Parts: sequence; structure tokens; C-alpha cells
Amino acid sequence: MLRVLIAGVTGWTGAPLARAVEAAPDLELAAGVARRGGDHPSVSEALAAVPADVVVDYTSAAAVRGNVDAALAAGAHVVVGSSGLTESDYAEIDAAARAAGRGVVAAGNFSLLAATLLHAATVAAQHVSHWEVIDYGSVGKPDVPSGTSRELAERLGSSEPAAHDADLIGPREARGASVAGTRVHSLRLPGYALSTDVILATPGERLVIRHEAGASAEPYIAGTLLAIRRVPELTGVLRGLDRLLF
Repeated sequence: MLRVLIAGVTGWTGAPLARAVEAAPDLELAAGVARRGGDHPSVSEALAAVPADVVVDYTSAAAVRGNVDAALAAGAHVVVGSSGLTESDYAEIDAAARAAGRGVVAAGNFSLLAATLLHAATVAAQHVSHWEVIDYGSVGKPDVPSGTSRELAERLGSSEPAAHDADLIGPREARGASVAGTRVHSLRLPGYALSTDVILATPGERLVIRHEAGASAEPYIAGTLLAIRRVPELTGVLRGLDRLLF
């Protein structure tokens, strides 16, 4: 039985995840971490008090790196559901995880359908030279782009620039940010939870792949449980739930 520690246990995803772990016959909820309402206020304090095989992080961009570092230092595997980590962060985490002989599964989105979008876009991009990503989030979402869109952009890699990108007329930021060579446009507006579009184009046609998240955290639970069960098989960082699915 895997002992699971959840950081962000009182949060939107952490709370239903904790209930799902408690209901699973092969998992045990070791403890929950939260600034208020958890069993412990920090991951390091929790791991000093209780044994855990897997630490799941659903906290914030500000806290996630410290939590991952603390978990690996304590000899736990890690599942990262928080956004805010960069490609360089993951390179450093991968080195630490390999040195510790532990696995890390990280996904910008643990929804099975979001993972399908990532897989489909990666396959399509092998045959197309031009694409851009549109990232939709709530008005209060501070991280840009979202973890979902950042992971997608980094996976797709470099797209060929538009013919006029070197000689633009107007503010260059109107063309979006370059993330690993992919243009990403982040919208933050009321009425959105989280949505991602990837638009792939040739001179004669376009393919638009969209994932839209609803108001419930339920879509993320099944994917997170899959990652919890599979992460002990790994050494180092595996980015993308799709790599466990396909």
C-alpha cells in the first residue's frame, strides 16, 4: 500500500483528491499539508513526522519548487500538479531525482482529455511547421502561461516564425510570448476556468485542437491517481500524463 502525502490538501483539487485516496484500497492518506486546516503546515514538517512514499503537490507556483525539493530530500517520489516550474527547474529536479533514485511525474494538467490534446498536438506537429497556442484562464490566475500551455509549448518546441516577425509594425508583445520557440498568447478574463487551444496551420488548412476545463476538479482526480500508482516505477522526471497513457 502506498502512503500518500498531499500538499494543498484543502484546495480545489487537493480536497477531492484526498477523499479519493482514502477511498482507494491500495492507497493510504499519510497526511495533508496546508497553511490552514491541514495536518501540517509544510511538506518538510510533515515528512519529519510521518512516512510517505509519494508526495503530491497541488499548491501554488510560489511553493511548488520548495515542496518538490523537500520531498526528494526525504526520499519520497513526487507527483507535481502545480504550475509555475520552468524547463530549467525540471532539469535540476531531474538531476536531484536521479541522484535520489526517485521518480517525479509532472503534468500541467492531469485531466485525461488534456493529456489527449497534448498527445494529439505532438503527433500533428511532426508534420507541420507552423503553430501557436492560446491560453485562457480566470482573471485572477497569476501564472502565464498556464502549466498546461507551457507544457504543450515546450513539448512542441520551435515553430517556424511568421514571415513578418522580423519586421513587425506595432508592439512586439502583441505577437505573444515565445516559450521554447512556440508563440503563446495568455488571456485572463472573467468566466474562464482553464482552456487551451493549439492551432496548427499550413498554407491551405488549419487544425484547431481545444481542451476546455469545467467547474469541477473531478477530471483531474483519475489522472492524478494513475500518476501516484505509477511514479514508484520511475527514476527521474517524466513530464506529461500522456506519456503514461499512450
